[in-house]
Amino acid sequence: MEIALGIVISILAVILIACVLLQSGKDKRLSGTIAGAAENFFTKGKGHAKDKILSRITTVLSFVFAVLVVVMYIMVA
Repeated sequence: MEIALGIVISILAVILIACVLLQSGKDKRLSGTIAGAAENFFTKGKGHAKDKILSRITTVLSFVFAVLVVVMYIMVA
């Protein structure tokens, strides 16, 4: 049981890292300058929906990750 829970925690950690890295930063000025992204009238709201979904996924995954780590700690102790 401990090995399976350890594998699940490891997979969740990798997915959580990927979700955090996929989110755009709050400071758009510097990232837009480096990436060369021009924000115009038609593409203004498209990134916000993706960021909102990734933010919710990150919140849920981090909560599940924390609960599983506590459960694993209790099982081992």
